[in-house]
Amino acid sequence: MKKADILIIGTGVAGLFTALNLPEDKSILIITKDICENSDSFLAQGGICVLKDESDYESYYNDTLKAGHFENRRESVEIMIKSSPQIIRDLVSYGVDFERDENGFVYTREGAHSTPRILFHEDITGEEITSKLLAAVRKKSNVTILEHNAMVDLIVENGECFGVVAKDENGSLYNIFASQTVLATGGVGGLYVHSTNYRHLTGDALGVCMQHGIKLENIDYVQIHPTSYYMANHDRRFLISESVRGEGAVLLDKNGQRFTDELQPRDVVTAAIRKQMEKDGTAHVWLSLRGIDEDTIRRHFPHIYEYCLEHGVSLPQDSIPVVPAQHYFMGGVWVDSDSKTSCKRLYAVGEASCNGVHGKNRLASNSLLESLVFAKRAAKHITEKGSSAVIDGALEDKYDRLLKEKHDYFLLRDDYVSVMRSEIEKAREAHLNGK
Repeated sequence: MKKADILIIGTGVAGLFTALNLPEDKSILIITKDICENSDSFLAQGGICVLKDESDYESYYNDTLKAGHFENRRESVEIMIKSSPQIIRDLVSYGVDFERDENGFVYTREGAHSTPRILFHEDITGEEITSKLLAAVRKKSNVTILEHNAMVDLIVENGECFGVVAKDENGSLYNIFASQTVLATGGVGGLYVHSTNYRHLTGDALGVCMQHGIKLENIDYVQIHPTSYYMANHDRRFLISESVRGEGAVLLDKNGQRFTDELQPRDVVTAAIRKQMEKDGTAHVWLSLRGIDEDTIRRHFPHIYEYCLEHGVSLPQDSIPVVPAQHYFMGGVWVDSDSKTSCKRLYAVGEASCNGVHGKNRLASNSLLESLVFAKRAAKHITEKGSSAVIDGALEDKYDRLLKEKHDYFLLRDDYVSVMRSEIEKAREAHLNGK
């Protein structure tokens, strides 16, 4: 058994930024299913959006709503956009190095954006941000991180969360009791055959909340990224950032002909690619970077350039074989604007949560920003309004007994993945039927 004032599940940007914004007089325990660096936040390539100035507010707001098919929660979108300048200042204070020139920040553009408003660091923006936040968290004396420790259930009594049941690296189960618990477990890529996500990200927050009747929202809103590197019999798909198309790359069919507008929202481009693949009878289409000079590719997309070269594709002369793959999860555990779930003492942040920012389809490069904004709001609410829980011996004894009785934990069941996929499909059917 372990105890902490605040328990955070996950070490992506959402979990880390929550920890960094909590009081230093609180004991904070963070557990993560793999090593800290194996979070999808490290994989984010393109960048992070920011409101450059007030003149861009309406355009940014409308771009986000349009990409989300106007199913976005307006309050959340407004909060995210207006909070973005301070978030960028926070990141810079932690040493995040965004691209600059003699005039200041350099902005790029991605699909469905009406203007360049995305800050970036080469083609590894996520790694740049997450590594700096992780380094800052590791310096905090009040924070303990346990790697290879996974959540398998919530400890919920009378509508209040008092921590989680966890599994350590040796497979042993134990209880963690906490006054406040934050779910930052990431997305659902591990439920899909083809995904750009790490395989261990299997919608764990959804699974445990589903078992306890905690409110979920839009769990069928799963985003497919149009361009992942196609390789037969490959596990995790390597992402070809949307920024590449923003800089001028075009999609080609088997005859080398352009067949769509590459800067449309992701779901529209994905549909166009799948339609073309069916028409051509091919397993992929081609992405041509011939309209981008090699120096720009090497400077802005060095890791994509090297990955392609390692697999026999020399840019910009050769085209990249690309195929859509599961990439992001817009749905999740329902939360309010302070990242509170429908269960007392339980918060959810990042891709595990659904605060309504993204609607039905996420606008490119809004994910890192949304995670950071609402992680900071969760930490603020915990700091200002979170109370200490009374965790007595009776509660500890009850959950210790459940461990000894080998309680049937949903996340450990052999059919977990198939059941979760079935629940997502049920939600999709309900949406299609207007329920």
